[in-house]
This record gives sequence, C-alpha cells and structure tokens, in this order.
Amino acid sequence: MAEAGNPENIIRGYKEVSVTEKRGEKRKWRQFFRAHSHGRPKQVKDVAHQEEVVRVLTNTLETANCPHMLFYGPPGTGKTTTALAIAHQLFGPELYKSRVLELNASDDRGINVVRTKIKDFAAVAVGTNYRQGGYPCPSFKIIILDEADSMTEDAQNALRRTMETYSKVTRFFFICNYISRIIEPLASRCAKFRFKPLSEEVMTNRILHICNEEGLTLGGEALSTLSSISQGDLRRAITYLQSGARLFGSTITSKDLLDVSGVVPLEVVERLFIACKSGNFDIANKEVDNIVAEGYPASQIINQLFDIVVKAGDDTTDMQKANICKCLAETDKRLVDGADEYLQLLDVASNIIRTLSEMAQDF
Repeated sequence: MAEAGNPENIIRGYKEVSVTEKRGEKRKWRQFFRAHSHGRPKQVKDVAHQEEVVRVLTNTLETANCPHMLFYGPPGTGKTTTALAIAHQLFGPELYKSRVLELNASDDRGINVVRTKIKDFAAVAVGTNYRQGGYPCPSFKIIILDEADSMTEDAQNALRRTMETYSKVTRFFFICNYISRIIEPLASRCAKFRFKPLSEEVMTNRILHICNEEGLTLGGEALSTLSSISQGDLRRAITYLQSGARLFGSTITSKDLLDVSGVVPLEVVERLFIACKSGNFDIANKEVDNIVAEGYPASQIINQLFDIVVKAGDDTTDMQKANICKCLAETDKRLVDGADEYLQLLDVASNIIRTLSEMAQDF
C-alpha cells in the first residue's frame, strides 16, 4: 500500500497505481475519444445505412450544383457527418475553412447573429468554378446550421430573407431532429433528406469494429444491451462504450453499460408496475419512495414504464394501455416543465391503479 499523503501513488481499489501509469492510461483513452469522435467519413459514400440519401447526394455531387438542403431524423444517424462530407468533397482541405461556415447549438444563433455574422458570410462573392487539387470547388459557399430546430422563429424568419437574397452565392444546410420545428418558408426552399435510425445489425457491426480496433472485450449479452439502450443512436453507443472502458477496463459487461448509461434497472420499473397492478396504493407508494430514495430520474422511469405498459399481457386491455400511456405523456410534459418528481410518480402510480381497476376517471 502507498504511504499516506504520498502524491506519487494513487490507490485504486486494492491496486497501487503510479501517477505515470495513470497518465498513460488517460492518454490512451484520450486518443480513443479523438479517434472515434473525429473519425467521421470524409466522403458521402462512406455514410452507413442511409442508402437512399447517399445515392441521391452522390448524383448531386457529380454536377457540383447543390440546392439548399434539410437533413432531419433521430440523433446519431449521420446527418452532420453527411453535411461535412459534402463540404469536404466539394472544396477540399484548402478551401474548406474559407468556403464553409458551421454553426451548432453552442453558438449564439439569435436574430442578431443572422443579421450580422451569417448575412456577412453569405454576402461575400466567390470566384467562378475552377478545380483545385481534384476538387470541384463550385462558385458558392456553404453555411451549415446544426440543430436548426433550436433556433427561434424570429431568427428563422430573418434567415428566410438572407436565403432569398444570396441564393446564387450561398447554400444553406439545415440539420435538425424535428422537421416540424422548421418554419415552412425555410423548409419549402430545401431538398429534404430523412435519416433513418440505424438498425441493430449496423450498430452491432460498427461497435464490434471499434472493439476490435481498441482491444475491448464485449460479450454477446453486453453487445445486445448496448444496442438496446442506444436506441439506434451510434454516437450514444460509442459514448457508453468509451465511458465503460474508462471506468471498468477492457472487459465490459452488460451491468457496466447499464451503470454508465443511467438506465434504471428493469426490475425496479417492473416492481413499480406490479405494485400498481396489485391495486394497493400503500404498496405502490412504497415503491415510489424507494425509487426517489435511490435517486433514479423520474423521466427515465416514465420512458421505461411506457415500454412495459405497451408490452403488457392480455390481462391489460388496449383501452387501459391507451389511458395509461396518455397519463405517462402528460406526466413527461409536466416533468419537462419542472414539476416535482415525487408527486408526479405518485400521480402516475395512482392513475395506473385506477385504470387497471377500471375505475371511472376523466381523460
């Protein structure tokens, strides 16, 4: 054991680890993060599991005459990767910085930014078409607005006029999760591309590829768990894998992944539903107390409870499932608005008890 107060040694569990060894381990995982955070495909054809999008964009790139584009779909499916790949294929590394402006959610994108930074960049004229280093280098610039659905309606309206005025010298790429949050005047000016959630097979193959590259061991059960909790989001899967590797080493189990993902153990949610099915409020209240005492997030409980309700057996009718799901949706909205988690979970429990007992209630 290391001597007390000796800064040259760090005690981790029952193992003595030197500072140098720990720094080397940190450096290893920092390289791992860098490789898989920035190792995006540089070409559209390398984007996985988006065959229709890739086919259309590949044909578009042959003419080097891109329209305004709107990429939408679930997170972690390759929207930003595709937009950046298009820009790289058109301009190459030398012209990329001068021809492409990328703004994401961390940047201020209010109406003032639209009227100044975006407008100023869009207004700058560029030279005529000429090929440089084998890249088409068309005579327009690209502005990539990531998470465009988080922009205010005023900012989007201001952007509409900028698009109209500078469409000859600037193309806009909008990236969002929810196309309904993009105002119609912007959406109607863009070619729309929907990105599908990644299938479990694609997720599994990519995860196994990363594990082989990094020397990680992931069993069949752990692989299935990772695919399940990631819900088609490859970025989320890689993040869980990175966290598991840093905390638990090169061999990662299903339990390790559940710990780092923040997913509530299935048996906890099942106990709550069983308590509600008993019809006894005191039993259900006790389960809610246990959940709150353990510090599990109420929003995650609601999400997992939804899955259990939908998959419930024949003893729960479709009408009962519908009423419970409506209650869960309303509770989720109240939690987003900042309602007390304990009271909301109690409300859910009492509503499930009443619904399953077929007691009259207003919906």
